[in-house]
Amino acid sequence: MVIPPPVRPPRITQFLKPYVLKMHFTNKYVSAQVIHTPTATVASSASSQEKALRSSLETSRDVAAAAKIGKILAERLLLKDIPAVSVHLKREQKYHGKVKAVIDSIREAGVKLL
Repeated sequence: MVIPPPVRPPRITQFLKPYVLKMHFTNKYVSAQVIHTPTATVASSASSQEKALRSSLETSRDVAAAAKIGKILAERLLLKDIPAVSVHLKREQKYHGKVKAVIDSIREAGVKLL
């Protein structure tokens, strides 16, 4: 059974940014996804757990892997005609290390950050 996304009143959706980048880091993997906020669906995602990416990465958890994930995610966004995203950082995430690598590689690939 498929649960439909929540219906939000138009008053709220006019203030939401349409695409939000969220990142998740574990001790083994790096993953990032872009969420379309009005429909609450995942527009695009990339992770170091994907079988196609495992062979091209030396390790799946360092800064180089995070930069590669950001580059691949940006390519997937441009293929879907998504030119800009906003960044959502959790309280403990600072613009440093893996977070910086993902954001900078997305910016370098041509996706505008809001």
